[in-house]
Amino acid sequence: MAMYGIPVLILKEGSQRTVGREALRANIMAARALAEVLKTSLGPRGLDKMLVDSFGDVTVTNDGATIVKEMEVQHPAAKLLVEVAKAQDAEVGDGTTSAVVLAGALLRKAEELLDQNIHPTIIIEGYTKALKEALRILDEIALKVDPSDRETLKKVVTTTIASKYIGGPLVSEKLTNMAIDAALTVAEKKPDGIYEFRVDDVKIEKKKGGNVLDTQLVYGIVLDKEVVHPGMPRRVENAKIALLDAALEVEKPEITAKINITSPELMNAFIEEEARILRDMVEKIASTGANVVITQKGIDEVAQHFLAKKGILAVRRVKRSDLEKLERATGGKIVSSVRDLKPEDLGYAALVEERRVGNDKMVFVEGCKNPKAVTILVRGASDMVLDEIERSLKDALNVLRNVLRVPKIVPGGGATEIAVALKLRDYAAKIGGKEQLAIEAFASALEEIPLILAETAGLDPLETLMKLRQYHSEGKVNAGIDVINGVVREDMSSISVVEPLLVKNSMIKTAAEAAVTILKIDDIIAASPLKKEEKKEKKEEEETSPGKTSF
Repeated sequence: MAMYGIPVLILKEGSQRTVGREALRANIMAARALAEVLKTSLGPRGLDKMLVDSFGDVTVTNDGATIVKEMEVQHPAAKLLVEVAKAQDAEVGDGTTSAVVLAGALLRKAEELLDQNIHPTIIIEGYTKALKEALRILDEIALKVDPSDRETLKKVVTTTIASKYIGGPLVSEKLTNMAIDAALTVAEKKPDGIYEFRVDDVKIEKKKGGNVLDTQLVYGIVLDKEVVHPGMPRRVENAKIALLDAALEVEKPEITAKINITSPELMNAFIEEEARILRDMVEKIASTGANVVITQKGIDEVAQHFLAKKGILAVRRVKRSDLEKLERATGGKIVSSVRDLKPEDLGYAALVEERRVGNDKMVFVEGCKNPKAVTILVRGASDMVLDEIERSLKDALNVLRNVLRVPKIVPGGGATEIAVALKLRDYAAKIGGKEQLAIEAFASALEEIPLILAETAGLDPLETLMKLRQYHSEGKVNAGIDVINGVVREDMSSISVVEPLLVKNSMIKTAAEAAVTILKIDDIIAASPLKKEEKKEKKEEEETSPGKTSF
C-alpha cells in the first residue's frame, strides 16, 4: 500500500493476498472441484476411483471418506471439505460422499446468489435458518423403529452396503447378517431402553486367500499369532485364560549393572536362580487353574519350557487393544503382575485353538459364554478386495450403531432430500426478503442428491426430478429413485431402501457448516513457501535455540 507516496510493505516478500469476491470465488471453485470428483461415486450405481499414492500403492474404492483421505489435496478450501468428510466419517461412519457433494452444491448455489449482488452475510443467515428448519423437518418425517427388530436392521444395512462393490447379492446377504449378528451380540441395553454399541468391540481381522464367502463370524477373538512353543498343546477345551500385561521374564535392573562371576559354581547358581524365578511364575499361574496364557509382553524361553511341561497354551506380544477385547469377550481381567493373579481373574472360552488360515497360523478364542467382543475374519483373493470388504463392514457396523443409538429411520433413494426441499420452499415464502432466496438455494442444493442418483441410474435427471416433486406434492413422502432398477417408486420402504435419521442429520449439518465457513472467508493471505536454504537455516536455528540441548 502507498501512503503519501511512500510504499509500506506489511507482508513478507513473495506473500500472496487475494481479497473480497475474488478470494471467495477461488475458494468456492476449489471446493466445488472436489465435490465434482466425488459426485460420480454416489449411490448404488456410483463409479469407483483408482487412487495411486506417491509410493505407487493402489486403492480402488467409491467410499467418500477413503477417497478424500487418499487424495493429496493442496488447496486450503478443498482441505476444509476433506475435514467435513473426516468429521462425518468419525461421527456417524456413513454419508461422507453425500456430505461433500451437498457442500459443493450449496456453494454453487451461493455463487449464483453472489452474482445477483446478494451479500455473503445474507446468504449465511439464510443457510443457517434453512439448516435449523431442515433438521426439524427431518425429525418430523422420520419413522420410529424397534432397534432390536432384525428386519429393520437388515433394511438399513442392505441400503448402506448396496453402494459398495463386494461381489454380488450372496456376499452382500452374508455380510449383512454377519454385521447384524455381531452388533446384537456385543450391544448392551441400557435401563432407558437405548442400546449402547461400540464399533470397536467388533474386531475385523483380514487374511488373504480363500473366497469372500469364507468370511466368518467368531463369537470370541481371533489373534494373528502362533502358540509360542512346539511342546505346548494346540487345542484347549474349557479354557481358563490368564490375561497378562506382564512379561514372563526375569526383570532386568533399570540401571546398568555388572555381575562378576569368578567360578563355574557361581555361574550355575546364577542360571539356576533365573530358572527358579521363572518356575515360580509358572507355578503361580498353574495354581490358579489357568490352562491358557495370553500376554502383551514377552515370554522367556525357559518360561516357555515350564509352561509346555504344565500343558499350558501360551501366546505372547498380543496388542493392547486385542487384550482389552479378550477381556470383554471372555469375562476375564487383565493383570499387571503374575503375583496378583487370582482364579476369579481368569476368562473363560469353550475352545482355544491354533488353526492354519491361508499360509499362516492364527489362534482362535471362541465359544465365550456372553461375548461382549467378537471377530469377523475376512477372507478374499487380494488386498484390494479385503480392504473394500473391511470398509463395507465398518459402514454397516456404524449404521447399526446409529440406529441403535437413535432408533429412527428415513426413506432413501433421494426421497428424504426431496421432502425436505419442498417443505423448505414453503418455509422460505414465510420468511420473505433476500433470505428467502438463500433458503430456496438451500432447497435446490438438496435436490442435487436425487439428480445425481438419477444420472448414475441412467435416467433423465430433470424428468425424474419433476416426477418426484409431483409425487411429493401429492403427499407421497416416501417417493424416491430405485437406482438398481432405474425407476421412480412411490414408496422406497416397500423395496427396503431406508437410512438412519442420524446419518441424514449429520450429513446436512456438516455440509451446511462447511459451506458457511467458506462463505465467511473474504481474504486469503498465503505466505511464500520457504526455499531450501531457508528451511535448512530455520532448522539449524531451532536446534541451537535456548531451551533446546543439542547432542
